[in-house]
Amino acid sequence: MLTAHDCGIHPSTYYAFKKRLPSARSVRDAELTALIENIHEINYGVYGVRKVWAELKRRGHTDVARCTVARLMRDAGLSGAVRGRKGRTTEPDPTAARPPDLLRRAFVATAPNRVWVADFTHVAAWAGTVYVAFVVDTFSRRVVGWSAATNKRTDLVLSAFEMGLWQRDRAQYPVRQGELIHHSDAGSQGGFNRSSQHFNNGGVDGQAGGVDAGVDGQGGDEVAGEALTAS
Repeated sequence: MLTAHDCGIHPSTYYAFKKRLPSARSVRDAELTALIENIHEINYGVYGVRKVWAELKRRGHTDVARCTVARLMRDAGLSGAVRGRKGRTTEPDPTAARPPDLLRRAFVATAPNRVWVADFTHVAAWAGTVYVAFVVDTFSRRVVGWSAATNKRTDLVLSAFEMGLWQRDRAQYPVRQGELIHHSDAGSQGGFNRSSQHFNNGGVDGQAGGVDAGVDGQGGDEVAGEALTAS
């Protein structure tokens, strides 16, 4: 083939190349690639470079560099699940009234049932996109309420909030009037545009500033991000 393209090469050079044993790096790459493919497969194909690298270190391969894992995964055509931007969850409504930001980024609570942060995210499933809403008590970082749906209407986030009220009431630690601040981002779903009566019935003052729908949503975004990664 080379001589057909006018490439001058001595026959001994060609046969020396054919008989050459694989280099130590090639052998090592083949061993690591098999391990990486196994880790990727048993974790449902969602592990990316960072998590595969961490799993290799847990298995005792502490001498493997992260860039090596990235190169071998790229060569093997492997990649992890990516938190893309295909779905949009927060849809601000400029015409909706927003309650005041009572937290001002101070997400640390001094006791349970003082500050709840809420957000929702989307997860790709075989049946399509599933939206999951969370409500978290920032005192213990416990998910006190959650809900899932194939749409992102108000009922999605309202159901998560109502579940939190039910959970605390069932645990004999009900929410008391005027003590709880509920913080969400500026999305139209997070604003609960039709649910002020639900807040009042649950013991959260939705008229006098007991409900906080601040514009940043940072606390809830962190929880939603962690939940998506864990899934």
